[in-house]
Amino acid sequence: MDMEDLAEQIIRLKEEQDAILLVHNYQRPEIQDVADYLGDSLGLAMKASKVDRKNIIFCGVDFMAESAKILNPDKRVVHPIVPPHLIAKCPMAAMADRETVLAYKDEHPDAVIVSYVNTTAEVKAVSDYCCTSSNAVKVVNSIPEKKIIFVPDEHLGNYVRRSVKDKEIILWPGYCRTHVRIPVQEVLDLKTEHPDAIVIVHPECTDDVIDIADEVFSTEGMTKYVASSDATEFIVGTERELGHRLRKENPGKKFYFGKRAVCPNMKQIRIENVLNSMKTL
Repeated sequence: MDMEDLAEQIIRLKEEQDAILLVHNYQRPEIQDVADYLGDSLGLAMKASKVDRKNIIFCGVDFMAESAKILNPDKRVVHPIVPPHLIAKCPMAAMADRETVLAYKDEHPDAVIVSYVNTTAEVKAVSDYCCTSSNAVKVVNSIPEKKIIFVPDEHLGNYVRRSVKDKEIILWPGYCRTHVRIPVQEVLDLKTEHPDAIVIVHPECTDDVIDIADEVFSTEGMTKYVASSDATEFIVGTERELGHRLRKENPGKKFYFGKRAVCPNMKQIRIENVLNSMKTL
């Protein structure tokens, strides 16, 4: 069965199964193309909270599907499984567990726990606040307490630390395996090759990459910035599959990604798995 046939079946089954397909920006292009809503963690979480269908098919990594279920306790949330039993997991989310987070809290009883959405439901359950890469700075700035335990991404946490005042931020030693594989030298080399390109990077990147960026955004922030910018060339410091959406939405503009900026966990879900989930729920 070719991609067109698979896509047609998925689109038809959405109506038959009263289902909506939520897809992360890092998913395979053919899955992005059949999405009802395409976005980043914040956008998908917001959309999940407003779904008016009985079933949510969630194409992303595990914590995202969990978050959709938390927001929709009365709906069925289906996370496509790759046969025989493989689930697309987020390695960074797996770097924080409930017991160790509580141990950190015991060490710093006057601190509040801010967990990035890239955490398991168990970690969210013992957190005081939850944020995304889009609103992390805003959330931390709004908290009256002065001491913050930021879980689990140390790079996003350090970006927040640099962006807020009068807060002590204790960083958890976690990281995104994909974003730390974007080395500063590669970005500099791309800038040499494309001197007119604007450098936009994700706050999960390392500090030295953030230091040389023109702008720092979540993936949804990147899509909005690119659409409104007069620039025609962009060096993009995030997972390369975002390029599929950027090129579709911005014909005539050029985008350059790092060679190793690939999330293998996001790529575990294939369109055949999506179709199977749509059929079987």
